[in-house]
Amino acid sequence: MAKILIVDDEPRIRDLIREHLQFAGFSCAEAGDGTAALAALAQGGIDLVILDIMMPFMDGMTCLREMRTRKIQTPVIMLTARSEEYDKLAGLESGADDYVVKPFSPRELVARVRAVLGRTMPRSEEAGSVYQYGDLRIDTASHSVKVAGQEVPLTPKEFDLLVFLVNNRGIALSRERILQKVWNYDYIGEDRTVDTHIKMLRSHLGPCRGCIATVWGIGYKFDPDTL
Repeated sequence: MAKILIVDDEPRIRDLIREHLQFAGFSCAEAGDGTAALAALAQGGIDLVILDIMMPFMDGMTCLREMRTRKIQTPVIMLTARSEEYDKLAGLESGADDYVVKPFSPRELVARVRAVLGRTMPRSEEAGSVYQYGDLRIDTASHSVKVAGQEVPLTPKEFDLLVFLVNNRGIALSRERILQKVWNYDYIGEDRTVDTHIKMLRSHLGPCRGCIATVWGIGYKFDPDTL
């Protein structure tokens, strides 16, 4: 049973989310601000965080950045009352895996929780694969990526994106197809989501960044010949 940490300063919102998640079969923990969330995460056992942005003491964006700074790669779904593109991109660039804008449908939130966990929870029945292209090594069983022997800290979403590109190496993939396969949603008009994650992924890969090629007018592809 996956355990979800609900972080929101409004008790009624936490109660609403907890009731629907527990009905869906999840275990829940709660925190009222970012500081309490970090303390809960330090104890381990959390599989996903639902994180509100607007909170006192430590807001959600600061908490998310601190999580990633501490190498806590637990997947995060951001809750925000803001719908502007800037706020969505700021969350994604800080390492969020998804976002839901308030007011939200609890059913939709549960569906997004399932989708993120479906991509990030380990599956014991899968043996996993190891991909080696020059200095780039990807191990799907351990969810690890190394460049020239050095571990590269990717978020779960960045890892999923890289593996999807590798599994379709040499194929020009449209942004729409990437969104459908990696995010499991039809993000109509959200092409910037893919571009933002590609930008972050390239920065993490350093000298191997050239393996993710831009195909003008289409999207992106993984080109192992550059490695």
